[in-house]
Amino acid sequence: MTATPFYVSPEQVMQDRADFARKGIGRGRSVLVLGYDGGILFVADNPSSRALHKISEIYDRIGFAAVGKYNEFENLRVAGIRYADLRGYSYDRSDVTARALANAYAQTLGTVFTQDQKPYEVEIVVAEVGSDADADQIYRIGYDGSVADEHGAIAIGGPYEQLNEALQGRWREGLSLAEALRLAIDVLAAPTEDQPARELPLSELEVAVLDRSRPRRVFRRLPPERLAGELGEQSASGGPQAPGGSQAPTGPDHDEEG
Repeated sequence: MTATPFYVSPEQVMQDRADFARKGIGRGRSVLVLGYDGGILFVADNPSSRALHKISEIYDRIGFAAVGKYNEFENLRVAGIRYADLRGYSYDRSDVTARALANAYAQTLGTVFTQDQKPYEVEIVVAEVGSDADADQIYRIGYDGSVADEHGAIAIGGPYEQLNEALQGRWREGLSLAEALRLAIDVLAAPTEDQPARELPLSELEVAVLDRSRPRRVFRRLPPERLAGELGEQSASGGPQAPGGSQAPTGPDHDEEG
């Protein structure tokens, strides 16, 4: 008696892999990337670690943000740095672009998704700050290697659909750093289907910017005390208040996926 071979259609295999990856990414805390008048702002809800970053520098004017499994996106981050260093050394530093890096990540993630047993549970944003806001570039790379050219603001991880809807409804060109920071905090702290509205201490945020006014390496991290100063200045000028209606507490800032 011959056993009937077990068969699963390719469409079902791809669907199962996509569902698996989306669930893993959805369990992580979110990252927001927003354009502002002086560059590009990264804000991650990252309360559990000071050293395991979701936001990092890749090259002179390029930043990286990711959600999902830390070991997987950390491997991608390191590979991106090596790619950028090699290209910049072999040709010219200006030849290292966010677009080329996004395409390299897309090829890697697409190959893993279609050929490996388990897809990467990651979603990535690669951003490059230009000489002005019109020259800024923000690319989102999905777990399956899909690439989207984003404009203005993007959320990845967690309840990303609700966060993106809130961002798109409130983001506008020309925001100051304080206004963009306040918008990001308000969106992250707002109620979603999975959680009620919450206080979001600055010590639980990982924040960095690509500052276009800097001459070469534009990436810099913003510690909680700097964030409190930015929000305090905005409050003093009549803008929105800091979390809880007063200056937020200061403390350590970085972490891993949670």
